[in-house]
Amino acid sequence: MKQPRFVFLLNRAQRILQRWVETHPQGWDGISSAQAGVLFLLASRGSVTIGEIAAELKASPAAVTNLSKRMQAAGLVERLADEHDARLTRLRATPAGDRATAAARTALAGLNERMMRGFSDAELAVVARWLEQVGDLEKDS
Repeated sequence: MKQPRFVFLLNRAQRILQRWVETHPQGWDGISSAQAGVLFLLASRGSVTIGEIAAELKASPAAVTNLSKRMQAAGLVERLADEHDARLTRLRATPAGDRATAAARTALAGLNERMMRGFSDAELAVVARWLEQVGDLEKDS
């Protein structure tokens, strides 16, 4: 049996997913996929620092700072002082950010459903386990 070209297939799938997100802005309430990632993180944790976002999303702090400034200008997030360390600034979603998060969740639920069609729960569990293993490659470096 010819071995699947996993790196190629994964990169191709990522580009297709990115293109899908970019061509379906109505489901994203005008936010980018990067902004959705930040909003999902805020929804799960309440408020977070730029450093925490950067670490979680595997992005540079400078990129997250620039993204957060655009999100603040769009009214999606607000900055607030950390109650325990005055040197830190935290981000928190605004009501507009919460609405955008809900819209993005709905869009992704439909996309996930479409991607899972035709696969058994056992097959999907293997795919999820494989993707988690790929996500752990950094730990092996």
